[in-house]
This record gives sequence, structure tokens and C-alpha cells, in this order.
Amino acid sequence: MTKVLVCGGAGFVGSHLVERLLADGHAVDVVDDLSTGSLANLSDSRNIGGTLKFHHLDVSAIEFGELVGLRQPEVIFHLALLPPQSSDTQDVLRSVPMLLSVLEAARMHGVGKVAVCIPAGLLYGEVAARYLPVKEGRKADAIGVPHVMAQTLVDLLGVYRETHGIEFTVLATTNVYGLRQRAQDGVVAAFASAIIRDADPEIYGNGKETRDFVYIDDAVDALVRSINKGGGLVINIGTGIQTSIEELWKQIGAGTTLKAKKVARRPHDISRIAVSPTRAKIQLGWSHWTSLTDGISVYKEIFARKKNS
Repeated sequence: MTKVLVCGGAGFVGSHLVERLLADGHAVDVVDDLSTGSLANLSDSRNIGGTLKFHHLDVSAIEFGELVGLRQPEVIFHLALLPPQSSDTQDVLRSVPMLLSVLEAARMHGVGKVAVCIPAGLLYGEVAARYLPVKEGRKADAIGVPHVMAQTLVDLLGVYRETHGIEFTVLATTNVYGLRQRAQDGVVAAFASAIIRDADPEIYGNGKETRDFVYIDDAVDALVRSINKGGGLVINIGTGIQTSIEELWKQIGAGTTLKAKKVARRPHDISRIAVSPTRAKIQLGWSHWTSLTDGISVYKEIFARKKNS
């Protein structure tokens, strides 16, 4: 059993991670200010049993350090650093002090490891098609403040590792999708929400933009493996497969009469992304096992129930 603290544990990825940790027999503390997460996301976790405690707290608050000292976790997962659809907002600028708060608490109270998730699209920015799927370590020209912040977070983790001996793993995640994801946080969830509401969805751009979709259970498996693997590394978590947004809609919208509407691409959107999972296979023993078709089938079941209700 490992004592684990999950920052952002009431969110989409965090709540699924908490379930897996409890099922594996770990003791879990959840810290979440509920600004984007929800206690409802943890309802299944409460039914699993085991040791679970929830703390309604902002990671940046002074009380966070006191909590870490009291609970004495061995590993901290920080899943609340950068919003999935980050843009040049105050939320993005808060990512550095949020990470510093966690690292300082880890330093003061002897936490052995900090693991974080950073969207791969922010870490690598716009990558030419010939370099896809992109490998770790590739430097890209920053195309906005979120991209600068993403690299800064990696640098901070490196400094604390070298200076204070705090181990880290950065998981550069592609487009994670699955149940509980908010419509504004991912295109799969947005399309599913449109179908449930019987409303035509929007596609930002010409629909040729590509993304690398990884199912939530697969992503969580990588996170759990990072508890004691992947030290000091940035590790891509994705399939290496590009799927266009048009093709995604064809798959998820099949059987409906809805028509996707194309609107102007948002300034912070990138044209394409896919990451190489080779390092994850070597360092974590991880690879994805859920195809996009199988992942989308979970939504199809919900659509069918709604139609028959």
C-alpha cells in the first residue's frame, strides 16, 4: 500500500485515478477546490471501500502544506495544473505557483515523488507532420503563453529533483476522453453532449485537424505505473495515431441526423498532434489497449438508452 495524495482528484482524470488507486489497495487523499471538479465524480470511489479522505482546499493555500505534513503522502499526483483547453487566461498563469506550492510542501515534509499531467499539445506546440508522432525532448516554438508555462513546469520539476531530491514524472497526455469529462474540456465529450441534447455540434476549423485520442482507463493505467517508474522523465501517453476531427464526428455521430457546423478555429488550437508511445513502453511497461471505436462504444450505449427511454 502506498499513501497517495491526488490534487484535482474530483475532476475527470482525477476521479478515475482515485478509483483505480483504491481498487489497487492504496490509501488516497483527494485535494480539490471544486472549481471544475465535482463530489459526484467520487461517488463510485466511496463505494469501493479502502482509505479515502476528501479535502476541500485550494492547492495554492497555505493550509495545503500543513495538510501534506499531517497526511504524510509518499506520492503526490498533480492533475490540476493546466486546463485541457488552456488559453491565455489567469488560470494558465496560476500553474507555476500551484506547482511551486506542491513542490515546497513535498520538500518540507519528505514526499518522495511528484507526478504531473501536462497536455502534449501545450508541451510540443505546432509540430510539422513529418515529425509526427512526436518524441519526447523535441523543442517547439511557443505559440502562446500556455506553451511557455508547460515548459516552465517541466523545468521547475527538474530543479527540485536536482536540488532537493524530489523525484518526478511528467506524463505528456494527448486527448484523454471518457465518461465524466465536461463538454468544454474535450471534443469527444463535446460531440457526445451535442447528441444527447439533440443539437448540431461545432467543429473548430476545417475538420482536417488531427488529434491523438487515448481512453481514460488507459491513461489512468499509465498514471498508476508512474508511482514507482519513469523517474526524472517526460513520458508521452498517447496512441501515436492521428484521427481527424471530421472522422471522429463520423464515428461518434453515426446513426444521427445531426450535421456538424464548422466555425473559425480558435487562436490557441494546433493543427495536428500525435505522440510516440515508445518511451512509455520502455519506462512504464505501458501501451494503450482501447481502440477509439471501443472507447466511443461506451457513449453509444448511453445514446441508445436515451433513445429508448
